[in-house]
Amino acid sequence: MTAATAGFDPLDRSRFPIDEWALRETRYSDADLGKTETLFAVANGYLGLRGNVEEGRDSHAHGTFINGLHEVWPIRHAEDAYGFAKVGQTIVNAPDAKIMRLYVDDEPLLLTVADLESYERSLSFRDGVLTRELVWRTPSGKHVHLKSRRMVSFAERHLAIMDYEITLLDDDAPIAVSCQILNRQDGQDEYWVKKEAMGAGFDPRRAANLDGRVLQPVLSWADEDAGRTALGYRVTESGMTVAVIADHTIETTDSYEPRTVMEDDLAKQVYRIQGTKGTTTRITKAVSYHTSRGVPPRELVDRCRRTLDRLKHNGIASAFEAQREWLDNFWARSDVEIAGQPHLQQAVRWNLFQLIQASARAEGAGVPAKGMTGSGYDGHYFWDMEIYVLPFLTYTSPTFARNALRFRYSMLDAARRRAGEVNQAGALFPWRTINGEEASAYYAAGTAQYHIDADVAHAVSQYLTATEDTSFLTREAIDILVETARLWADLGFWREGDQDAAPVFHIHGVTGPDEYTTVVNDNLFTNVMARANLRAAVRRLRQIEAADPVEYAAVCQRLGLTKPEIAEFSRVAEHMHVPYDTGLGVHPQDDDFLSKELWDLAHTPADKRPLLLHYHPLVIYRHQVLKQADVVLALYLQGDEFTQEQKLADFKYYDPLTTGDSTLSAVVQSIVAAEVGYSDLAEEYFSSAVYVDLADLHNNADAGVHVASLGGVWNALVAGFGGMRDYLGTWSFDPRLPASWESLTFRLTLHGNRIRVHLDREAMTFTLETGEADSLDVVVQGQQVTITRGQPRTVPITATPTRAGKPTFRDIEGSRREDGSLITATVPDRPHESADEEDRAALPPS
Repeated sequence: MTAATAGFDPLDRSRFPIDEWALRETRYSDADLGKTETLFAVANGYLGLRGNVEEGRDSHAHGTFINGLHEVWPIRHAEDAYGFAKVGQTIVNAPDAKIMRLYVDDEPLLLTVADLESYERSLSFRDGVLTRELVWRTPSGKHVHLKSRRMVSFAERHLAIMDYEITLLDDDAPIAVSCQILNRQDGQDEYWVKKEAMGAGFDPRRAANLDGRVLQPVLSWADEDAGRTALGYRVTESGMTVAVIADHTIETTDSYEPRTVMEDDLAKQVYRIQGTKGTTTRITKAVSYHTSRGVPPRELVDRCRRTLDRLKHNGIASAFEAQREWLDNFWARSDVEIAGQPHLQQAVRWNLFQLIQASARAEGAGVPAKGMTGSGYDGHYFWDMEIYVLPFLTYTSPTFARNALRFRYSMLDAARRRAGEVNQAGALFPWRTINGEEASAYYAAGTAQYHIDADVAHAVSQYLTATEDTSFLTREAIDILVETARLWADLGFWREGDQDAAPVFHIHGVTGPDEYTTVVNDNLFTNVMARANLRAAVRRLRQIEAADPVEYAAVCQRLGLTKPEIAEFSRVAEHMHVPYDTGLGVHPQDDDFLSKELWDLAHTPADKRPLLLHYHPLVIYRHQVLKQADVVLALYLQGDEFTQEQKLADFKYYDPLTTGDSTLSAVVQSIVAAEVGYSDLAEEYFSSAVYVDLADLHNNADAGVHVASLGGVWNALVAGFGGMRDYLGTWSFDPRLPASWESLTFRLTLHGNRIRVHLDREAMTFTLETGEADSLDVVVQGQQVTITRGQPRTVPITATPTRAGKPTFRDIEGSRREDGSLITATVPDRPHESADEEDRAALPPS
């Protein structure tokens, strides 16, 4: 079965049954703990708890993560040079408060070896609660019923709640529950699992290992009468601070004895219970985390106290009610419904739920590439946030989008300094970072991706168009747009055209989104995105000037902006070089890309994928082969700059060259495939994307969710199949509903008004659900449509032509470049590696 097959479903449904509002596991397995720890993680954008079992031992990689809590370390380059990144940043594994170990008759519950007569774990998308229920037959034959809940609060971002219910079903027995807070970053427990077991082997996508002690103990104390324990630390080199407090309560009619143990790296609250048959004992653990860039841990402890005191006053039940209310509001504005596809519906909702878990309460921070579910990519923020996550937030939860963009604004001074380090004007945002400083040690595929500036500007422009947030525009957004525009105007250069042709603006020495092709001249994606960046700066400056000349004067003074400089922005944009090869009829990815030979992906062994783990970068750089969509992404983001014929030609050329080694590609390929008519291929790419983590299609879900892919799934649904585009404030729809789907329904928030869009085979229906506007205008297949409050508007749609099959690189091989040369394909393996056994026998001995 392939992803193109209708009903493609790669999950084992005997273990993970279909449930449109939950991810359920009905059979415990330790064979894929790393994956399930990620899939069942709970988080809120600030705090994240991996889906480790409460008992602690049976785990692949323990993880408790706080957005932005990091350590720094010197980057040691084998051959250093001026301007290289100097300081690495890695997310810290925060003190782990998930642990609630159970002993019955002094025998520990260890799921790997336990005799489980029933088992189910469920992550509810409606309630935001992870539950687990099982019946354990102890070695002495007694049956124990266990229920647990775990929640990280959206309403109170510093709060997590866990509870544990034990019922002896058929006999009395002594019970012990050991509730712990453990510093796993530096300490170890009696069940020590090698830190970051998931990092075995070479893989640059994994987190770095930190040497020496990271969390320096500052305080530990307990209030035994109140069942409250606390730990506080300072991060050794970054100077950040963290404090955690746990409140414990027990509800039982059995007699019990509490005991508290406090150490630098361990806070333990133990309950010894004389368990009786039929009696249920519930232990609730409420935990608060607070962090700072330098506030003393004692003050953070006070903040934790206030969080938990408020919970104690309002009651545990109120926290779960607030969670459900918060998520009810989220789904009302964000849900995407696929009729008649329950397996896809479940997968889509899991993706959207994990997406909001990565971003909702990330106030003052960004959205890491792995969210709060793993330490992959060191917890860094990339362009993933702006290009893949921000559209979802902008069009469904604009407040969260604003927070993320304000976080980028907080990095602006550091970006100005970085631009100066690379001898440029304006600002250059870091390719990967936590604290605002560039942390990419490999500049060719990192720092050279200057397009990060245009990506940030794109997200800013998209947000402004969707919200009309003039306050953000004049105070922060305009600074980002101007400083990034300055970078482009300074980075490129003018070259005179032939005879009377106008001069052309070029940008050399950059890397585009495709990291299998680095440090090139005139990368198409970079150039068209830079052009959009420059135009956006000019357009927004003119908007401010027209609306408020006094404010405009203040902006110009603050930024040192002059009319000649603004005029230069326009001139650069209008004369930006956009490469085009007339021989092949496609846009070259860069000036040199088409001169290379094709990499024969069809004959590349599966055990040599992904390429970056098996081939030296220089080998890859010499070929036409893509890690992620580059030109194709430009066709989507700047689609109004290309004709439909150009989009089709470019897609047919670049799609076969794209390896799929990056999870950033499938969603974009799905969107453009749908637009140019490859409907089955669009559905195939979408199916791959929606199951990237759920089915661990890239064999690295253990390192955390792929946040960019999560966001891309929403984009593929709304922009790919829903056909939604936003070009300068004109919201248009040209839908491409998959043949196997009955209908698609999604919501969009535009200028503060929420509309519901329902697509079926014959029509699109728009309903203005909330907001102050009496009407909104959209365009459907070229026809302007007015949506009026209280009057759903149904618009008939015309089916668009579809194309069978998919492009192959055999369609490219044998073509001729603009200079007349023939394009050939090869697999760059050493001869003995590609030879068959008979050929190998003929090779001389080495």
